[in-house]
Amino acid sequence: MAKLFNTKLAIIFSIALLSGCASTGFGDLFSGYSQQMRDARQAQLRGDFPVAVKQVPIRHQSDGTYALSQLERARLQYLNKDWANSQKSFTAAYNKIQSEEDKAKVQISRGFEQVGAVVTNDNALRYDVPHYEQSMLHTYQAINYLEQQGLESALVEVRRANLVQENALRVYQDELINAQSSMANYGVNASDIAGAYPSMSDTIGSVKNGIQNAYTFYLSGVLYEAAGEPNDAYIDYKKALEIFPDNQFLQQDVIRLAKKLAMTDDLARFKNQYGADALNNNAEQGTGNVVFIYEQGIIEAKDEIAINLPIRDRKRGNTIMNLSLPVYHGRNQTVSPLVVQAANQTHESQAIVDLHALAAKQLDDQLSGIIVRQLLRLYAKEKMRRQLAEEGGDFGNILATIYNVASERADTRSWSTLPSNVHILRMDLPAGEHQVSLRAGGQQQTMTIKVNENRITLVNLTHIGNYTGYQDFNL
Repeated sequence: MAKLFNTKLAIIFSIALLSGCASTGFGDLFSGYSQQMRDARQAQLRGDFPVAVKQVPIRHQSDGTYALSQLERARLQYLNKDWANSQKSFTAAYNKIQSEEDKAKVQISRGFEQVGAVVTNDNALRYDVPHYEQSMLHTYQAINYLEQQGLESALVEVRRANLVQENALRVYQDELINAQSSMANYGVNASDIAGAYPSMSDTIGSVKNGIQNAYTFYLSGVLYEAAGEPNDAYIDYKKALEIFPDNQFLQQDVIRLAKKLAMTDDLARFKNQYGADALNNNAEQGTGNVVFIYEQGIIEAKDEIAINLPIRDRKRGNTIMNLSLPVYHGRNQTVSPLVVQAANQTHESQAIVDLHALAAKQLDDQLSGIIVRQLLRLYAKEKMRRQLAEEGGDFGNILATIYNVASERADTRSWSTLPSNVHILRMDLPAGEHQVSLRAGGQQQTMTIKVNENRITLVNLTHIGNYTGYQDFNL
């Protein structure tokens, strides 16, 4: 009898571990992703990007976290100005995302993963790269192409970024409603979650969804404008303005192109919104345009929290369930504008995207589905514990309990090397070379930029900890 029990025990745990490991690393089942990325993020904060790249856990293509690991590597390689390898890593991540989306269309890829997730945790599931992370993938890849292949290749990437957001918006509301409905079917009230789970509303702020990224639309507009496609630029500037309506640089760009394209109805509306003075800003002859994109800090990592949630179930009766859930806490980093002085002008940047808020909103939208999976898992684990207790007595009960507690980990995976926020600043300068003074994160820096008449000079500036670096492009 004991031999039969031990055999059954071995089979149960082997299925649990192997099904989990089939799509993710063994360590992921018992060690949080945020913890695994801690050394890489600390090296990133020091500006030691070569070391940071080496600290990213290596994943095989069959691993469910492969795409995410490639995104982490690509971002750090990008910061290290290793454009060619960054491009390769982003391409690997993109190809993996496309491959998994193709599999999802025929619904054949996730059965084995679901088995592992039921008896382990959500880390056994493939990491589905969120839409805001996909848009950032294409944004960085566009800048990689600016460094290597030029404007046309970069435009391909911003088109992909925009397509990601458009497709996601089509299904966003339906997915949200379905997830909330499923949660209600399992006896969970939204009010109970609000009482047990820490609110992320202060972090989320005014963000309406975790999909739309005004930074991606803005960069797209800049590149379209540089390519002589003002209609496409105007469309994307307007999309960015819808997301960030208070950004004055966006307002000026939309009004400027509305005048150029003779958008009479739009101009009348802008006059009512922003006042007549906003329509009188015209560039002087002999000047060019300088666009600063300012990335600041690194995004906060997902944390793990344990909560007690009351469940009202007619079959099992009312009970309290202990759940391990991912969460974003408020930011610890100071957000400050970029200050630029040039040709006796001083300008301050303004926010275009808060990636920490996007990430928190995306998690908030997913929370219903995460809780449902947690409940299914807890029911399955409790059933397994009872079965082992019946057949193996105290030994089986203790072993199953230890396993259940050890394996109950929240999924803290996310693209954790992204910037915390992005600002933009736009100014006209006379054609020629200029010494520009920058104040980023309290640090002063001087750079020389070349401005061409009636053209755009793009400056991409990054400030992390004590590190400040930049790229500039004459488009």
